[in-house]
Amino acid sequence: MPAKISVNQVFSQDGELSKVLTGYTPRQPQIDMAEAIETIIEQDGELIVEAGTGTGKTFAYLIPALLSGGKSIVSTGTKNLQEQLFHRDLPLVKKALSSRKKTALLKGRANYLCIHRLAQHKGGATLVDKETLSELSVVRSWANTTKTGDIGEISTLPEDARVIPFVTSTVDNCLGRDCPDYDDCYLVHARKEAMEADVVVVNHHLFFADLALKDTGFGELIPEADTVIFDEAHQIPEIAADYFGETLSSRQCADLAKDITLLYRTELKDIEQLERAAQKCQTAVSDLRLCFSVNPSKGNWREAMAEQPVQLAIEKLRDALSILYEVAKIHVGRHKELDAIFERILQLKGRLDMLCDLEQMGVSLWYETTQRHIILHLTPLNIAKKFRAIMDMHERSWVFTSATLMVDGGFTHFQRRMGLKDAQTLMLDSPFDYLKQAVLCVPRGIPEPNKFAMLQTLIDTSERLIRASKGRCFLLFTSHAMLRKVSEGLQSKVSNPLLVQGTTSKQALLSQYINQPDAVLLGTGAFWEGVDVRGSDLVCVLIDKLPFASPDDPLLQARIEDCRKQGANPFDTIQIPQAVITLKQGAGRLIRDQEDKGALVICDTRLVTHPYAKTFIASLPPMKRTRDMSVVEDFLENL
Repeated sequence: MPAKISVNQVFSQDGELSKVLTGYTPRQPQIDMAEAIETIIEQDGELIVEAGTGTGKTFAYLIPALLSGGKSIVSTGTKNLQEQLFHRDLPLVKKALSSRKKTALLKGRANYLCIHRLAQHKGGATLVDKETLSELSVVRSWANTTKTGDIGEISTLPEDARVIPFVTSTVDNCLGRDCPDYDDCYLVHARKEAMEADVVVVNHHLFFADLALKDTGFGELIPEADTVIFDEAHQIPEIAADYFGETLSSRQCADLAKDITLLYRTELKDIEQLERAAQKCQTAVSDLRLCFSVNPSKGNWREAMAEQPVQLAIEKLRDALSILYEVAKIHVGRHKELDAIFERILQLKGRLDMLCDLEQMGVSLWYETTQRHIILHLTPLNIAKKFRAIMDMHERSWVFTSATLMVDGGFTHFQRRMGLKDAQTLMLDSPFDYLKQAVLCVPRGIPEPNKFAMLQTLIDTSERLIRASKGRCFLLFTSHAMLRKVSEGLQSKVSNPLLVQGTTSKQALLSQYINQPDAVLLGTGAFWEGVDVRGSDLVCVLIDKLPFASPDDPLLQARIEDCRKQGANPFDTIQIPQAVITLKQGAGRLIRDQEDKGALVICDTRLVTHPYAKTFIASLPPMKRTRDMSVVEDFLENL
């Protein structure tokens, strides 16, 4: 590698990138972003960049990171983006730069086979149902050949396979250096590679989980980094808030009971009393779940604790954990596995006490239920101070980038939430010609979003768009209920394949959509971002209404109340900015390439009638606008 290559040189017409990318043409916004990142790395500063779709932000941050002398951590929004960046983009950039720098991909521990836990289930005697036993044999066969231990290698195993919790570790049940298989541990090897690498690719959940938990090994990795780059940075405030808080779930208690039963059946057959105490703890937490509606829901934990049945269930759980603690204490020192279980019991007791301290200020105490479980949450209402403290611990550079960070022409909302008051900012427009490539329509004559007639309007509008575009549509909804009703209403009206979120995995749905040229995809949150469908495969996106968060959400309610106490307007400060960013993400599915053309239809009359409409419209790309659906139909039919 040459002594010193400048970023400008790499991106020039005859530069290094042109040698590996056929038909490469320099893009000024991409060069501006790369140069800004090069400067911020030299200064150990902070930079926020909104880079419009098509800017080429991945290369714009990878190239300065590889050219810098230090170690860089790149954190992405999802595991899929993480793998794409590591397996596709990073090798291309390394080839262009003739770089010999070491790179590593690091995932969360739940992605790696735990040799010790796999050995505990030898013969499968500890597993009861046939499906899990069948999956275990698949894992065993693969375990004999894998070099990385990354369970994602098993293509025949579904993402939510029942066997995964039995053959992977958690922070709770990992024995760390006390594990008999520590020297062969795939997770330890992956982290060792990450420690030695110059560029490490992680995802936001892993970054904050390990930062908050001081997880084994990774706690040493972040201090070593000279530069941290967050892609899809708009997701960070919510993810960080989750990990800076505390949670306690009935699943943790169920897993604890399973691990005690496993130890009882395989190693310590005289701890029957402990096993019985664990089952009582499991029953107590199941009884707590029964205090709430059968259907999954969210609510205010402070309000729930005012109900007598919940109070009684919590006392029963406290007692069960106390008994479990006393019984486990008797056996401490007998077995490393049992000592780790004792620590887990201690942590569960502490978390329950914290989550039941209703006098705490500055936090939201809330719960959510699934079909079988209940999760209690303590979430800080403001992460700015905590994140700022982490940033100030070491001198390094921080880069935050996304296509959706600005609200109403500025970065104030993101800066306030993240404690980035003094960060440098850069806004780069998309290179796409939206006026020629796209049409934005808010249909005339639609009812208010909460009116009963809205359902039929959405069904009729969707039908017209599907016919005009011959499929090739995304219909995006703000709720699962509306998604379900519209998909049911369309069944008898169109012959196109309707691919509905929830019927299979996200990746499987996208594959079906690409492979069926007249298909229509109906989705909610998961499909509003992180989906890249180009060309004639996607020519129309419908959004049912402005994506304001549900007013029933307990965390939002707590933030609104906290905002009011500080004398600010929560609608302007919290609700509008969040909805703007989500809408920008949904709208961003439409135009992904310079050759793309398409129509964006937003079925919300508030975009025309309410004063805050200008904030939303100003945040969207500058498309040709119309209120006439026939204009949209003509546009689609003539593509």
